[in-house]
Amino acid sequence: MVYTKRTPWVLIIGIIMAAYAWLVASGTIGGTLDYLHTKKLANEMVTMGYIFGGIGIVVGLWQLFISPKQGHIDYYLSTVGGVMLILLCVFVVKYGAEPIMKQWGAASGKAIGWNWASTLGVNYILLGIIVGMVVVNVLKVPNWAENGVRLSRLGLKTGVVLLGGLYSAAELAEYSQWSIGLIFFFVLGSVGLTLWLGRIKKIPNSMGGVLSAGLGVCGVSAAVAAAPVVNAKSSEIAYTIGTILVWGVLMMFIFPPVGRALGLSYEQFGAWAGTGILNSAQVAAAALIYQPNGIETLKVAEIFNITRILVLPIIVMWLAVWYVEREQTGVKVNVMQVIIGKFPLFVLGFIVVFLLSTTGVFAPADHYQGKFFVGEKGKALGDKEIDALKTMDVSKIEREDHKAALARLIETKKATTKADDILLRGLEKSKGVPKDVKEALKASNKNAWKTAPRIAWFRDLIVWFFAFGLTGLGMQITFRSLAQAGGQPLVIGTIVGTVKAVGALIAVLMLKNLIG
Repeated sequence: MVYTKRTPWVLIIGIIMAAYAWLVASGTIGGTLDYLHTKKLANEMVTMGYIFGGIGIVVGLWQLFISPKQGHIDYYLSTVGGVMLILLCVFVVKYGAEPIMKQWGAASGKAIGWNWASTLGVNYILLGIIVGMVVVNVLKVPNWAENGVRLSRLGLKTGVVLLGGLYSAAELAEYSQWSIGLIFFFVLGSVGLTLWLGRIKKIPNSMGGVLSAGLGVCGVSAAVAAAPVVNAKSSEIAYTIGTILVWGVLMMFIFPPVGRALGLSYEQFGAWAGTGILNSAQVAAAALIYQPNGIETLKVAEIFNITRILVLPIIVMWLAVWYVEREQTGVKVNVMQVIIGKFPLFVLGFIVVFLLSTTGVFAPADHYQGKFFVGEKGKALGDKEIDALKTMDVSKIEREDHKAALARLIETKKATTKADDILLRGLEKSKGVPKDVKEALKASNKNAWKTAPRIAWFRDLIVWFFAFGLTGLGMQITFRSLAQAGGQPLVIGTIVGTVKAVGALIAVLMLKNLIG
C-alpha cells in the first residue's frame, strides 16, 4: 500500500514558513514584530522557519514530481504533511494569535479592569489545542495530513524523554517524597472509588476494571494496559477513553485559572495537575498553559505524572486478581506479559536520560532546575540592592540562621554557599519582609545560579515538542469521541474526577509551605 498522498500543500506550507523567516530576517516586518512585542523571538522565528520551511519545500517537491513506491520511506514521507500542518498552526498561534490576544487582554484590563487573557491563561499552548479541535471538528483533517497528525503523540513522548535531562538526583529526591505519598493515596483511592461506584451502578466488572485504571492512574494508556486483564470489550474501552477525554479536556481549561486565583506557585500547580488531572497529555497541557514561557511547572507535573505511571503495574495486578475473583471465567491472563507489553517505553527513556543527567552529561551533576550553583563566581548585588537589605529591621526576623545569612550577604554582596542561598530563599518567603528586600533577595538567588548551555537548548526543544504534540492532540479530539462517554461511565468519571481534583487541591494547599 502507498501511503503518500500527492498534494501541493506540503510545498505551499514550506514556502510560507521559509518566506516568513526571510521577512523576519530582512527586517521587512520589523514594525509588526514591534507592535506584537515578539522581536525577542526573531532568531527563533528565523531558525525554525528556515528549517521547517526547507523540509516542507524539499519533501513537497519530492511528493509532486517523484512517484512514491511502497515501503518504509513512503510511510515516513506520508507523515510530513501532517507534521507541517501542525507546525504551521503552532507558528500562527505562537507568533501571531498569542501576542494579539495578550494585547487585547491588556486593553480590556485598562478599559474594564479585567485582563481576561492573563486570568484565563490564554497562550499558544491553549490556542494550539483549540485550533487543533477546530481543524478536526469544523474543517476536517485532510487525508494527506492524517498520518502526520497521528505522529503528534510521539512528540509528546519525546518531550517527556528529554525532560529527564533537566533533573538532578537531588531535585528528584526533593519532589519524590511528596509525589510518592500523594500519588499512592490518590491512585489507590481513585481506583477503589471507581470500583465501588461501578458496583453500585451495576456496570459490568470489565467496564469497572478498565474505567478504574483510566480514572485512577494515567488515563488512556492505563486503560489500554488494564483492558486485557479484565477482558474489556472494545466498546467499554471506547466509553472509558471518551470519559477520560471529556473530563480531561474540561480540567485542562479549568485548572490554570483556578491555580492563578489561588496564587499557586509553579511547583504547587505542577503537583496539583500531576495528581488531579486524569490523562498524561492533559497534565502536560495544563502545566504549559499555566507557565508557557518556562518549564518549572511542567517538570514538577511530569514528576508526579511519571510517579503514577510507575504505579501502573501494581494496579494492573490488583485488577487482575479483583476481576478473577468476581468473574471466575476460567480465562487465564499472563499479567506480567501484559505489564511488560503495555508499559510505556517513553518512561524508560525518561529514566535513561535522567541517569545520564545525574552523571553530569548535560550539566553539572548537582544542577537544580537546569541550573548549577556558581558560588563566589556569581555576580555581586548592586549598591541599590545592598542598601535595601541594610534597611531590613533584623528584629523582625524570627530565625537566627536567617539573620546570619542576611549579614553574610550584605558583607560579601553574593550568596557564596548553597546553604546560605537556601536560607535566603526561605527569608524571602517569610512574612513581614518588605518588597524591596524581597526583590534584592530574589536578585541574589538569580545571580547565584547559571543555566547550563545544553540545558537551555533542551528547554527550547522540549517546548517545541510539547507545542507540536499538544496541537496535534487537539486535532484528534473529536466531538464524536467525547460523546462516546455517555451514560453511567460519564457519571462515575465525573464523580471520581471531581473528588480527585478537589482532593488533590486540598492536599497541595495543606502542603503549600512544603511544595515550592
